[in-house]
Amino acid sequence: MKKTISVIAAFCLIGAALAGQAKAQERDWAGFSRYAKSNEEVIAAQKAGAKKPLAVFMGDSITDAWAFDDPSFFADNNFIGRGISGQTSSEMLVRFRKDVLDLNPKYVLILAGTNDLAQNNGPIAIEDTYGNIVSMCEIAKLHKVKPVICSIIPASSFGWRKQLGDRSNDIITLNNMLKAYAAKNHFKYIDYHSALKDEVNGLQTALGKDDVHPNLFGYQIMEKIVLEALKIKK
Repeated sequence: MKKTISVIAAFCLIGAALAGQAKAQERDWAGFSRYAKSNEEVIAAQKAGAKKPLAVFMGDSITDAWAFDDPSFFADNNFIGRGISGQTSSEMLVRFRKDVLDLNPKYVLILAGTNDLAQNNGPIAIEDTYGNIVSMCEIAKLHKVKPVICSIIPASSFGWRKQLGDRSNDIITLNNMLKAYAAKNHFKYIDYHSALKDEVNGLQTALGKDDVHPNLFGYQIMEKIVLEALKIKK
């Protein structure tokens, strides 16, 4: 009897595993579909004689919301937003070709790392997040796209991962690594962190929707920094 139960349990486990695998296979893990139609339109417009985008903004929900909250900033400056909420640097690296290279911009602004530190896809070493961002820069450079490395914006906690506690020092550590890499390779580095932080290295309350995401006032400060870095006069 016990042997029969064990066999049944084994088959149940195998069935559950296969069902989970099938579900995972149905998921667009890297988010290729999010901007597929829009990318096709950008590429078609270029073939018809439209200007190449000046910059693509690659990122997570911070970039995603930015393009939604202040679309005129992107439209007026020939910028394209390619942020996907919740994404880590690993997912951005995977979709980098489709959402950046294929659009043929002059610059790519890479803002990644918040969701890595929040462990959205599980624990990841700071060095591995750094490596993913470095890989995006190397790929961009290889394809004649100028990488612009953006600091992670300040955060003293992650509302959806409160159990992780204060990781503000980890943000500073990763930012320092990225700043040093940018200087060594003569890439532009945009420091949002210094402009948005409060006295405990969190996001200033007046500049955020929550502890992680800037509000319109926060984005406007970031916009000024971007325009100065890219030498765009307004």
